[in-house]
Amino acid sequence: MALPSTTDIIEDLEFFDDWEDRYKYIIDLGKSLPPMDEALKTELRLVKGCQSSVWIEPGQNGELMTFIVDSDAIIVRGLLALVMAAYDQKTAAAIDAFDIDAYFAELDLERHLSPTRGNGLKSIVARIQAMAKAAL
Repeated sequence: MALPSTTDIIEDLEFFDDWEDRYKYIIDLGKSLPPMDEALKTELRLVKGCQSSVWIEPGQNGELMTFIVDSDAIIVRGLLALVMAAYDQKTAAAIDAFDIDAYFAELDLERHLSPTRGNGLKSIVARIQAMAKAAL
């Protein structure tokens, strides 16, 4: 199943009246991510700064950057899905140009995450942005 676009996710989340329903939606998005092969879950792919374990494996599909991601926490898999909607199957230039802070602000996400989850999310984004900058 392909992830919805960032615009679709923003619109879908606006539909829900409370954050409990929004969390369920985000968790469901995470369930739609393809599983990561256990052999890829190595120290090299582990994102530092996350409370939960998060792994990112970058790849290329022509000009497009691709990412295989996973976490041992279901809510973090959901957060990864939000990030993948913004970054997966995009060019390095598009990733570099995408205003992730504005996207998260539209989602009203940071107010509803614990400080450690918020820091972990920033670490995930920083890791992917660094990969995109390296590819430019």
